[in-house]
Amino acid sequence: MTDESDYPTGFKVLNSASLNKGTAFTSEERDKYKLHGLLPPTINTPQAQLSRALQNMRRKYYDIDRYVFLKSLQGRNERLFYQLVINNIEEVMPLIYTPTVGQACKEFGRLFRRPRGMYLSLQEKGHIREVMDNWPYKDIRVIVVTDGERILGLGDLGANGMGISIGKLALYVACAGIHPSQCLPVMLDVGTNNQEYLDDDLYLGLHQKRIVGDEYYEFVDEFIEASRQLFPKVLIQFEDFLTPRAYTLMNKYKNKTLCFNDDIQGTASVALAGLYASTRISKIPFSELRILFLGAGSAATGIADLIRYALQKEGLSGEQVYQRLWFVDREGLLVKDRLNYSAHNLPYLQNESQMSFSETIEYFRPHVLIGATGSAGTFTQDIIEQMSRINSRPTIFALSNPTSHAECTAEQAYMWSEGRAIFASGSPFDEVQFKGEIFRAGQGNNAYIFPGIGLAAVACNASLIDDDMFLIAAKSLATQVDENDLKLGTLYPPLNNIREISANIAHDVINYAYEKGLADLQPKPDNLKQYLLDYMYDPTY
Repeated sequence: MTDESDYPTGFKVLNSASLNKGTAFTSEERDKYKLHGLLPPTINTPQAQLSRALQNMRRKYYDIDRYVFLKSLQGRNERLFYQLVINNIEEVMPLIYTPTVGQACKEFGRLFRRPRGMYLSLQEKGHIREVMDNWPYKDIRVIVVTDGERILGLGDLGANGMGISIGKLALYVACAGIHPSQCLPVMLDVGTNNQEYLDDDLYLGLHQKRIVGDEYYEFVDEFIEASRQLFPKVLIQFEDFLTPRAYTLMNKYKNKTLCFNDDIQGTASVALAGLYASTRISKIPFSELRILFLGAGSAATGIADLIRYALQKEGLSGEQVYQRLWFVDREGLLVKDRLNYSAHNLPYLQNESQMSFSETIEYFRPHVLIGATGSAGTFTQDIIEQMSRINSRPTIFALSNPTSHAECTAEQAYMWSEGRAIFASGSPFDEVQFKGEIFRAGQGNNAYIFPGIGLAAVACNASLIDDDMFLIAAKSLATQVDENDLKLGTLYPPLNNIREISANIAHDVINYAYEKGLADLQPKPDNLKQYLLDYMYDPTY
């Protein structure tokens, strides 16, 4: 609701998160909406409110307490919450998303204050459309959905995974200006195999083991169909599904409905952007890079798939591409003689003898090492030193989230490489001082990509999202890294410019969508950049 003539009065307006201004209501507004006596007499400016909120947040000792404070603020004054996030994005993003959201998800049942989003459980199977119709807003443009089976690097958190959907949509609003009323977090509760939660009386999800097979996919199908019927223009973002199901669902729906998988496609795009930027430091042409992945799940293979696509666009043959992309898992190099691979691994099997991680590095001599294992410390000192012997500027991407699960820290990468590493991580690290130099690690945060992709999709009424859009987004992001960023070792532009970054990505993606006939908004806006800026939600009042 944006027309203030439609405001309710009294406590109703104060109890509406989307309408409430708290102590910033003017004297005239207090007259109009019958607020006199319901608020302290002093009228605060929005700046004073922001200052008070920031002070209260910073007063909290633990990040999880800051998270709870921010969620409470979002629940009582939505616009103030988003003003705080937008104006302090580098400080607040780690609190509302990774790494703090990981702890919040683990403790979701104990931190629960008020419902946000839709919880679709097996109890609603056969009636999902009817249940989703209970949602009060009807112009939903973005749904972030999870089944909670693979939350960050934390595993099966069941219904507690709702924290991820909520956090991602807060970033859609803050980073890309999607209106909050157009965002819907969804939890598909199909049970959990986490015995700790099944035995916990405060766990809020279904107390049963996960369903699998046809029953599971029928449930997801029903959700997808209900979403499309109720919200014809909706973009569905799949989040933190277990790898086999993540690929199955992505491949099933990507050519049928407006959707993407952020763990596979978003992660791939932001990693590719970092690689593009890294070549400006290493001076190794992108088409000549040899890249070794540690981990062979959805994130790693998703990154490889997009890199493969980008290399083929540059004219490399399929055989040449596969010789540049090697994988190691806990058993060693992925080779054809081994059995029991997942389908997404098959293109990357090498016709080589079995080798360990270290042996593979020595034989393959990669320029780039990408970690997507979910296991802390797997990039050991020996590994970083080995990469540094092979390369004058080794590129090290420790992408696992949250911070506690990173393959190595920024400090370790820089110290063990004698300050020569080109480093990026999935979660934030503090800047590092080493031998008189300052290094500021770039965070390969998906928030650089998915908000811009989403903004593009909803702003032009896209019919589908294809692979080229993620390639375009990666190139757009990489071009926004300036020389000052690179001098500090940062492969991504400053997060405090994230709205402009998202708008630029959306601009480039929308241009492509019109070229390929994937944009249903007609006619195409004459000034596309201005159209996007006008489209973006402004929380100020």
